[in-house]
Amino acid sequence: FHPEACGGPTDTSFLFTYFINAVVNPTALPVTTVPYRLPSPVKKVLVLGSGGLSIGQAGEFDYSGSQCIKALKESNIMSVLINPNIATVQTSKGLADKVYFLPVTPEFVTSVIEIEKPDGLFCTFGGQTALNCAVALHDAGVLKKHN
Repeated sequence: FHPEACGGPTDTSFLFTYFINAVVNPTALPVTTVPYRLPSPVKKVLVLGSGGLSIGQAGEFDYSGSQCIKALKESNIMSVLINPNIATVQTSKGLADKVYFLPVTPEFVTSVIEIEKPDGLFCTFGGQTALNCAVALHDAGVLKKHN
């Protein structure tokens, strides 16, 4: 098997002809517009932290979560953080708009969702704890109920 013997798939070679025609004679192609509805803007996002950690472990979750919160702030999106660990950068004063020092469990997250009514949920910045919690919320129908 020699991959260099075949330059790639040939079932889309007709697209090259369209491209050449568009470059040579750009006015010959019809213009088609597709109606598009802009999504409603996100105003508030719930960020799940990684929960209780051992000293010196899982610092990457704290870093990525704090970067997430900074990006939300730059985008003028309110961030609500759930993280029981008071010794993290995420929970520093002034970083997140609102912080709940609660365990990252389906029960506590559900109660915060009911209070805050966020437009979205970020579970990818809290490691396995946050991912497991989000799956449990989905399976229990909580996310669909509060969509």
